Amino acid sequence: MVVTSRRSTLAGQLLALQLVVIVVVLVAIAALSVAQSAATFDRVEGRRVAALAEQLADNPLVRTQLGEPAPGETLAPLVQTIRTQSGVTSVTIADADGIVVSSTDPLLTRGRLPLGSAGVADGRSWSGELRLNGSLELVAQVPVLGAEPQNLGRQLGVVVIGEASPTLQQRALDASSHLAIYLGLASVVGLLGSWLLARRIKRQTLGLEPREIAGLAEHREAMLYGIAEGVIALDPHDRVTLVNAVGLRLLDLPEECVGATLTELGVEGRLGEVLTGGARDEVVLRRGRVLVLNRMSVTKDGRRLGSVTTLRDRTELAQLEREMGSFRSSTELLRAQAHEFANQLHTISGLIQIGEYDEVVQYVEALADHRESLDLTLTSRIHDTAVAALLMAKSAQAAERRVRLRVSERTGLGRLEAEDAADIATVVGNLVDNALDAAAVADAGDDAWVEVELRHDTSTVEIVVRDSGPGIAPELAQEVFTRGFTTKAAEGGERGIGLALTRLVCKRHGGEVSVANTPDGAMFVARLTVGRPMEPVDARERVDA
Repeated sequence: MVVTSRRSTLAGQLLALQLVVIVVVLVAIAALSVAQSAATFDRVEGRRVAALAEQLADNPLVRTQLGEPAPGETLAPLVQTIRTQSGVTSVTIADADGIVVSSTDPLLTRGRLPLGSAGVADGRSWSGELRLNGSLELVAQVPVLGAEPQNLGRQLGVVVIGEASPTLQQRALDASSHLAIYLGLASVVGLLGSWLLARRIKRQTLGLEPREIAGLAEHREAMLYGIAEGVIALDPHDRVTLVNAVGLRLLDLPEECVGATLTELGVEGRLGEVLTGGARDEVVLRRGRVLVLNRMSVTKDGRRLGSVTTLRDRTELAQLEREMGSFRSSTELLRAQAHEFANQLHTISGLIQIGEYDEVVQYVEALADHRESLDLTLTSRIHDTAVAALLMAKSAQAAERRVRLRVSERTGLGRLEAEDAADIATVVGNLVDNALDAAAVADAGDDAWVEVELRHDTSTVEIVVRDSGPGIAPELAQEVFTRGFTTKAAEGGERGIGLALTRLVCKRHGGEVSVANTPDGAMFVARLTVGRPMEPVDARERVDA
């Protein structure tokens, strides 16, 4: 049989602790009362026995008889009378040699009187506790001085008046007649208060025991610091109450940020609005990172306790999208060309079926001339293959959406390093996609257009994308980059992180991106600093190749 010991509850432990405290306090109060009673006894009774001893030492009978040969018989009635009248414990008279000549305690008679101080033999008075015949008494010893001319001023003996010191029990009883009542009332009040305190603490801890609370805390720590997402909690005053390691890293906060407000931590602008607002899946840029935030308010019993926000880092995903941009562009180009070639083959097939063979030859030659013209236009102005291929793909996409994509005559772009080319392609692709969206939904028919202009010097590439769309609302001129909007202005929808990624790429290259409205539509201008350009390839050599 296994015997399990039942642990005491938190309320029980608190109650036991309070009981111990109450007992200690009561014992201290009782000890203080006893000590105060002893001090009062010593002060009051000490004065009384000292006064009685002085009166007895000044008694003429005592002065005259102490000089006689046998004073005990004469002084015995006086000693008994003083004891009876004053109620003291003992009255003792000794001669000049310290031999007791008369005493209410027969055992002291004929014996040597114990002195409390050596000064008593020299004529000085003394009072204090002294053990006489095994009994502890509060005594006063006063010398008897001669009054006759022949022995004037000479010490004739000593008078001792003693009062038995009370026991500890007697002092406790004498301390206060209501001490027991006071201690009882204090015990009842203490017990009641301890019980109420234990109940209150149990309610505040939701009935959980210390080991259960410790377990919850351990599980919370394991959960917060084990997940890959960042977590930050705020109180109703926007003070940080909790943040895990991932949250510290994503928000770039100091280690000692708990207890500080968002303003004190320098969290302002768009990030501060999202952390204190109520939005979900909000895209925010923070120190070169693309973050997605989800905020949830915390309430209990109708009382707002604060909020908890989770953070996901999409920077790596955005980087992956950038790296896949060239592959996606090639895929889009092949898809668009396949669709275009299918239409052209259907046309050729129809001409052959109706016997228009000369028309077939002319149609094929016209297609070849158009393709050669398009290739020459791009390759003569854009010498970087990745960017040129991207614009060819976007041209096919634009044709499908009945939007004319044209390259400005002022365009000129040399060959770039592979990393710079990928970043330029990312910026161009995002800006052209947004421009195509804006131009396509403007319902301009065959007049919809998008124009791309690339200018390249020794260290800078400037990208200008214009469209015939409705433009950008003035109040969104900066929000489109901080919130991660696309420029699909006609719908005003929030579609991703295209422009947010564009701005990140530009800033990483020491540049910036801006937007402005023109009479025709919107114009985006992006500037990037790139490495030294490579030698351009002649357009004719590219065509021959």
